[in-house]
Amino acid sequence: MNLQPFIAGLPKAELHVHHVGSASPRIVSELAARHPGAGVPRDLDGLKRFFTFRDFAHFIVVYLAVVDLIRTPEDIRLLTYEVAREMAEGQNLRYAELTCTPYTSVVRGLAIEAYTEAIEDARVAAERDFGLVLRWIYDIPGESGIPAADATLEYALAHRTDALVGFGLGGPEIGVPRAQFQEHFDQARAAGLHSVPHAGETTGPETIWESLRLLGAERIGHGCSAAQDPELLAHLAGTGVVLEVCPTSNVATRAVDRIEDHPLRTFVDAGVSVTINSDDPPMFSTSLNHDYEVAAGLLDLDEAGVADLARAAVAGSFAPDDVKTRIGAEIDDYEAAARRVSTDTPQP
Repeated sequence: MNLQPFIAGLPKAELHVHHVGSASPRIVSELAARHPGAGVPRDLDGLKRFFTFRDFAHFIVVYLAVVDLIRTPEDIRLLTYEVAREMAEGQNLRYAELTCTPYTSVVRGLAIEAYTEAIEDARVAAERDFGLVLRWIYDIPGESGIPAADATLEYALAHRTDALVGFGLGGPEIGVPRAQFQEHFDQARAAGLHSVPHAGETTGPETIWESLRLLGAERIGHGCSAAQDPELLAHLAGTGVVLEVCPTSNVATRAVDRIEDHPLRTFVDAGVSVTINSDDPPMFSTSLNHDYEVAAGLLDLDEAGVADLARAAVAGSFAPDDVKTRIGAEIDDYEAAARRVSTDTPQP
């Protein structure tokens, strides 16, 4: 069954997608033209080669090179608004939780007040112009340690907007123990923010256990290594903790050797709640639509099964109840209409 047309038209939500990492070659090219001394190629062929990763560590290097292009409030506003445009027009997204890392911009000289104003201005405009509801997750760049954690917590608490819903932890996992950030997550959670750290992408199950026990994780970013621990799978299934699965990303960063080896099927068979996400889509030559196609192949899904993936993302989100209800109704209506078309189409 060719699911591509159905997926393209399906109303969707995305929960694990990075702000800077969503900058398409079109957007990166425009930013590189503004800052020609940054060393990032401006031509599309050069950008394609630039975005070819050897491993996760090399991905971080490339990612931070793009971060260096985000220098002014105008850059932030352009990036955010244009990412929203491509989400809405290219992926039929109705809701997205963008993971932002304000620390990397602030240490490069951009005031947090200007950063916050820029993303908020873009968010309001995106909802008005594209019908896309955006919410923010502020994440700690783990490789920058406690100073970054202190600063990110301060941004989240002292400069909070109503659109900020989560507190996360990204960057390399190896050599970055979760325990050192427990106090930061305790304070963020006490302030009403949801805990959504990355864990188990490039490390074993113990990193996921630490995120659950010490950081109070409500969702886990990636969680690939959970498949190695039956007790952990049972715990995730029993508690309803959601895994934010990013199939194409996991292969691109070598977290998984081949897409055929991806543990998505193991998660689903164990009863774990999963959502499908694109992570840093242009950098990994993917899109949310493509990752839905990949997931459908791994799980042998039909249109109804794909629609259930979209519902799972809505259910696992931190969207307001009215937004969840509205998008859920859109998914139901879309699936029903597709079913009617299929029923009415004469079979050869």
